[in-house]
Amino acid sequence: MRSKRVFCSVTIMVGIFLITGVIRPVTQAQRPPAKKMLIAHRGASAYAPEHTIEAYRMAIAQGADFVEQDLQITRDGILVCLHDLSLERTTNIEEVFPDRFRQDVSDDQSPGSTAARHWYVSDFTLAEIKQLDAGSWFDPKFKGAKIPTWQEAIDLIRGKAGLYPETKGPEVYGKRGFDMEKLVLEQLKKNRLDRPNSDRKTPVIIQSFSPASLQKMRYELKTKLPLVLLISSDPQKKWLTQIGMKQAARFANGIGPNKGLISQNPDIVTWAHEAGLTVTPYTFRSAFTGKFKDVREEMRHFLYTLGVDALFTDNPDQFPRN
Repeated sequence: MRSKRVFCSVTIMVGIFLITGVIRPVTQAQRPPAKKMLIAHRGASAYAPEHTIEAYRMAIAQGADFVEQDLQITRDGILVCLHDLSLERTTNIEEVFPDRFRQDVSDDQSPGSTAARHWYVSDFTLAEIKQLDAGSWFDPKFKGAKIPTWQEAIDLIRGKAGLYPETKGPEVYGKRGFDMEKLVLEQLKKNRLDRPNSDRKTPVIIQSFSPASLQKMRYELKTKLPLVLLISSDPQKKWLTQIGMKQAARFANGIGPNKGLISQNPDIVTWAHEAGLTVTPYTFRSAFTGKFKDVREEMRHFLYTLGVDALFTDNPDQFPRN
């Protein structure tokens, strides 16, 4: 009888604490993952040309939990893996198609300036893009490396790591008649990867700097896959506040801030977790470690001192597991 009275008293007290906010229920979504997650940024891009099969294969060998793919769209509507909207930085497009550029006056309008020339992905078919060398710019030993389609990336990575695609420039592609969000989700559906836990060996997380892109996928296209809002800066304090985090949590499962933003305000991690969001900062690379002696020490600080859940790195082999 006494134990029953004690049980009832405890139950009443817990109820009071929940109502007053002294104790808050924590859902599974609000709990940061127990395992810290490693996302290979553009593959193992410190050691092989970014967004090539070689970089993806190396990332898997170095233990990546996820491999990132930035997505662009060819003229014939095929998703390919490339960071930039244009091809000139990482391929020999200027040699192969020297006259197929667009001149963008908006890039530099200072007096006497010359309009910038860009070879946009969406101006070339997949067959044309497959003619390009996407490896020599990084190191001559990678000469002949090709820009992979997203399907080629999926085929390589599936069963070995997760996929972490980014809708890149969705508004730009929208103006050119493409529906990037629909293309991405349709491709996942074709591969039976369009639902959480569709393939436990190949989890999928979709990221974007565009809140509108994520909101479209969540509300209009009804995806239930995890979505991450990337944040390069927040001058109007739209997202990186306690109120902003709660607003982001309506359509996203996590945030991916520039690591400098967290260094300036570590409370971001706490606020995100309180809102039920994971935190995955970018980008950790051996070439830029700031006050830290090396990239491993920098990553360890963010993971185990500041408490982020995952991170993007060019150096998967330097990721500290504990």
